[in-house]
Amino acid sequence: MKKIINVSTAPAINDIALLIARAGIAILMLTHGIPKMMMLFSGVPVQFPAVVGLSPELSLALAVFAEVACSILLFAGLATRLAVVPLIITMLVAALLVHGADPFVKQESAFQYLLVYVVLLFMGSGKYSVDYLLQGRLRRVPSEVRPEQNSRTLNK
Repeated sequence: MKKIINVSTAPAINDIALLIARAGIAILMLTHGIPKMMMLFSGVPVQFPAVVGLSPELSLALAVFAEVACSILLFAGLATRLAVVPLIITMLVAALLVHGADPFVKQESAFQYLLVYVVLLFMGSGKYSVDYLLQGRLRRVPSEVRPEQNSRTLNK
């Protein structure tokens, strides 16, 4: 019974949960972004809402950038916190501006994506990500620059 109501989790479980959330939400968003990308590059006149004074073409290009490029980064866990910022903005625009006058059922999907993106903004990508691999490499300092080796050579 204690395991059922235990609120603490092991770090490994958190990393697996972040991987599932990151990869899952990225794949789901790509199903929205890829058709928009095809629309953008089709050569057909763009039928897309013009938001915040931007042309329909620029609005579509920004949506494609967020929904395709940033989702790919998110899937890989590369620059995760940076990648979710355009996605958060896109979901806010979709929910509040594009579907602002619509019933909540039309806004709900954007708010659900937004919720996951905000969690990823705060939590980061986790251990199973390119960010984690890069962070490990950035922490490694070349041996000739390590202060403990320099102090040992000075003490000899």
